[in-house]
Amino acid sequence: MNHWPKVRLGEVLKLDLDRVPVDASMSYPMVGVLSFGRGLFERESIRNGQTSYKYFHRLKAEHVVMSQLFGWEGALALSDNKFSGKYLSPQFPTFICNSEKLDRQFLGWLMRRKIFWDELGSRTSGMGDRRRTLNPEALFACEIPLPPLSEQRRIVARIEELAAQIREAHQLGKEVEKDLNSLTMSAYHQIADNAPRRPMSEVAPLNRRPTNVSIEKEYPQVAVRSFGKGTFHKPPLPGSAITWQKPFLVKAGDILISNIKAWEGAIAVAAEEDEEHYGSHRYLTCVPACGFATSRFVCFHLLTDEGLNKIGEASPGSADRNRTLNVKALLQIPIPVPSFENQLWFDQLYHEVCKVKSHQAETAAELNALLPAILDKTFMGML
Repeated sequence: MNHWPKVRLGEVLKLDLDRVPVDASMSYPMVGVLSFGRGLFERESIRNGQTSYKYFHRLKAEHVVMSQLFGWEGALALSDNKFSGKYLSPQFPTFICNSEKLDRQFLGWLMRRKIFWDELGSRTSGMGDRRRTLNPEALFACEIPLPPLSEQRRIVARIEELAAQIREAHQLGKEVEKDLNSLTMSAYHQIADNAPRRPMSEVAPLNRRPTNVSIEKEYPQVAVRSFGKGTFHKPPLPGSAITWQKPFLVKAGDILISNIKAWEGAIAVAAEEDEEHYGSHRYLTCVPACGFATSRFVCFHLLTDEGLNKIGEASPGSADRNRTLNVKALLQIPIPVPSFENQLWFDQLYHEVCKVKSHQAETAAELNALLPAILDKTFMGML
């Protein structure tokens, strides 16, 4: 444990509100605060008096900002020159640090700790998350460890050095993922561009497996995320709860397509862990012709720009929820059919790429956990 003295924030922080009356003839560039310590962001400007507020708070570069509604979940941030002169609603009080005692960046890092949000949250008023509010006194009452100013600056420099390394590692991961996506797309074009095309009905026809529902059984459910993000499992559905919406059995290797969200990429290949799960009546299962096409290649094609454009054309309707995929139109979509050997080669490459991406995702998760751990050690006097 460190031996830094603890002080109430009210001793080193003061309220600093630059209230500006709202003028209906003026335009106000607005700013908000992201939760979970993610900082400030620019919001749409308010023009022509289109607000019920009588005044706004004008930001200074040196301000500390708190959301009265969501400060308890980390909606706290430091301003800077980018946001200076812009505006906040009255729901965001602004503060100034006593620079002779408290380094503003030191406070900024401290406010990114969950333990700080929890302490602040213990001082909220109101019932239920959406009604929990804070006032400046709640922030002033929080106690923080306060080493000498020189030590605060040393700590800030060290944290920022480590944070920069974490950001660099994240950026490298993004570049690797971008290269992997380019590699996969290049391999696809290599075998697909000059391949003959056949309608979906010949390449991967519809194959739905209706189920005789028993009220005494439970039916484990599988569904598909949009944007090509694969399948996921939902809680089992009791047979007693199933009425006219009959489930359909899903097998590993099926191409599983949401008939209401196909247009935004809710298309996936059922994995081994999806075997013997059930899709709702909203899901179509297509099975490639044996020895003619592979599920992975066909699914990949449907998720390309060309494939999604065709899926969109087959999903008429103006409102998102009403854009239902027309089955007949789906089965008429032309699919490139390279040799089966080339498709198997593509599948293997895709599999290897997925393994690397999985490793990258694990690394990214470890990196995400690293900064909170660094902050915990820091404010325990261990950095």
